[in-house]
Amino acid sequence: MNIKITGYNALCNLGNNLDIIYEKAVNGDTTCFDKLEGYFNSSDIRAGIIKSELPEIQDVNFNLRCNKLILKNLELVKENVDEILKKYSKDKITVICATTNSGVREYETSKNPKHYELGNPALFLCNHLGLSGFFTTVSTACSSGLKAFSLARDLLNNDISESVIIVCPEPLTKVPLYGFNSLEVLSDKQSLPFSKNRSGMNIGEACSIFIVEKNVQNGIEIMGIGENTDTYHPTTPNPEGLEAVSAIKMALKDAGISPKEIDYINAHGTGSLANDIMEANAISKVFKDITPVSSTKSMTGHCLGAAAGIEMALCCKLIDNFDGRLYPNVYDGEIDSALPKINLVKRNKIYKKCNICMCNSFGFGGTNAILILGKRNG
Repeated sequence: MNIKITGYNALCNLGNNLDIIYEKAVNGDTTCFDKLEGYFNSSDIRAGIIKSELPEIQDVNFNLRCNKLILKNLELVKENVDEILKKYSKDKITVICATTNSGVREYETSKNPKHYELGNPALFLCNHLGLSGFFTTVSTACSSGLKAFSLARDLLNNDISESVIIVCPEPLTKVPLYGFNSLEVLSDKQSLPFSKNRSGMNIGEACSIFIVEKNVQNGIEIMGIGENTDTYHPTTPNPEGLEAVSAIKMALKDAGISPKEIDYINAHGTGSLANDIMEANAISKVFKDITPVSSTKSMTGHCLGAAAGIEMALCCKLIDNFDGRLYPNVYDGEIDSALPKINLVKRNKIYKKCNICMCNSFGFGGTNAILILGKRNG
C-alpha cells in the first residue's frame, strides 16, 4: 500500500519553522546553542534550546512544555490538519506521539501524576482536535520517531486508521541530562560527529509533526523500514554494527531498492565514541564510501525522543527543496583513522540529486530503526 507524508513541519534551536531550520542546516550553522550553567560542578552544558514564544494551555493536567510545543507545531500545519479533518472520520484519524519525557520536567514541582504519563501529549492532541480514535505514545529511546512511522504504516496498511498524525515533542529535562552525564557522553564543546577529536554529544530540544496518509498521489513516500534489536549492551552498541547492518538491509529490501539508489544518509551521528564507531562500520559495510552521509546533530543537538522526528523533517525538506546542496557533516575535518572511510558531506559541494534519503536511529537498549523515504520518480 502506498503510504505518504503529505504534511510536515518542525521547530528546534535553529528556528521557529522548517523553512528557517532548513536554510541554517544546509549552510552548516552550529551557532544556535546556549550554555546551561549549574547542572554539574565540572562544566557547563552546551544545549540547543527552542526560543519560540509558546501558547498557553488552561487545563492544568495538560499545561506542559511538550504540549505547548505541539500546539506551536500544529499552527505550522493547520491547512494540512484541516484537510484531513474534512476528509476522514474523527475515529479513523490516529495520533502517535514519540517522546521519552513528556511532562517529567513539570512533575518535579507540580507532583501531578498526569504530568509524567507518556500518553499525556497524545491524549492532549486528540482532545484538542476533537478526535475519538486510537492514540498512543512510542518511547523507544532515541529511535522513537522512526518507530512511530513504523506503527503508523501498520495501522494504515491494516485499515485501522485512514490517516495518522505523528508528533515528536522533546523538551529539555534534567533526567536525560544527568543520565547522559553519568555515562560521560555529554560535551561542553561543539559536537563533532565522526571526528578523531569527538568528545560527546550536545543535548537539544525539538518538536516535529507529520501527516501520514495512504493511497494519495502527492507527498513523500515511506518506502522502506528496517527494525531490530541488539542483544549486546544496555547503552553501548556493538562496535561492528552487525544489527545496524541487518536493519539497513531490511529497509532496502522493504523498499525494493539497492544501496546505490540512496542519494543521502542522515546518520544518527551523536558525536560519541561508541555510536560513531558502530555507525561508520555499518554504513561502510553496506554503502562503502560512495553514498553521501552527514549528521545534523552538530546543528540541532541530540533531541532524544524527537531526534528522529527532526531528522525526518529535515530529510523531507531536502527532498522537496533540493537545490544541489546536502546537509554538511560539520566537524573539525580531522579524520579518525580508527573508522572506516565513509563519504561525509562537504559544505558547499554540489550534488546531482536527492530523491531518496535514508534516516538512521539507534537507541538505548539496542533498539535500531532505519527508514527510507523519497520520491521514486524524482
